[in-house]
Amino acid sequence: MEVPTQFNYHIDLGNLMGFDPTHQFSSLPSSREDFVRECLERGREVVQAITDALFSLPSTEDRDGPLVKLPPPTTKLPREKHLPKPKPPTKWELFAKKKGIKQRKKDKIVYDEQTGTWKRRHGYDRVNDDKDQPILEGKMTDEPGEDPFAKRQTEKKKRVQKQEKNRLQNLKEAAKAGTLPSHIQLAATALPIMGTKTAPQKMGKHELENVAGTAATSTASGGKFDKKLPGEKPEKHQGKYRKFLPVVEGTGIGSLEKQQTERVLSKLIAKNSHEILNVDRAVTMYNVKKEKKRKNQQGKSSSTSSKLKPNTKPHKKSVKKGSSKKGKSK
Repeated sequence: MEVPTQFNYHIDLGNLMGFDPTHQFSSLPSSREDFVRECLERGREVVQAITDALFSLPSTEDRDGPLVKLPPPTTKLPREKHLPKPKPPTKWELFAKKKGIKQRKKDKIVYDEQTGTWKRRHGYDRVNDDKDQPILEGKMTDEPGEDPFAKRQTEKKKRVQKQEKNRLQNLKEAAKAGTLPSHIQLAATALPIMGTKTAPQKMGKHELENVAGTAATSTASGGKFDKKLPGEKPEKHQGKYRKFLPVVEGTGIGSLEKQQTERVLSKLIAKNSHEILNVDRAVTMYNVKKEKKRKNQQGKSSSTSSKLKPNTKPHKKSVKKGSSKKGKSK
């Protein structure tokens, strides 16, 4: 089949895209089927042109087949979202730039001289862990009677609090510049996503409660075992509680499982009732049963009426055999 030349199409191998800018329908298709058929035919021709252009590029052989290097794209595709704003530098980044400190990448695994094994630099079972030091060397500045392990733990807590304070300060600076991370914006319901609208200057009571509730329910227990602040109300349960049927069947709520099963079966039977039920036969059986019931009622009514009516026939005297003969003989 003859394929149109590449001259008729605009081929962008960088994006693996091709289109015909001069295409026009010769006549309006009479039906939708003709329209779809013509579009598929023209699309097949464009794909064939892209394939021919790909095979014309220089290739290298590989065990999976020929490989080609695509040229840079020529068509600029528009972005769906605007370009993100540059984040403001943190205090450490400003200090490192001022002092000329360059960040270098550190290895994640470090050799631990105390245990003689390779361990992680940070996290669980890390190198130079405080738990691996059963003995601490005393210093001249240590006060007598002071627990060095408790002192080390207190200093660690202070360092963590200082880091948290710096992190919050960096978030405040990012909020002023409008470059808060998206996961923090989603956690706070009052703060919008970047590029939608300006963030409010002050959060109200309800917004703060929503943010606190979102943070509380993010734990594994849903905030059940978290410590409550004085005056803090418990988080409202959002959604519906799950209801389970009882294990033992009974006459009350225990019969719900049976009713639920019957309801499902009735729905399934109702969908295919035209295939299962013979309507003519069912109507005939109904009429026969109705006629039998009517006849039975008429028979019962006639028997009861005959019992209530008085018997007008005269009673015949019963004559014993041999009684007349005995009288005559006397």
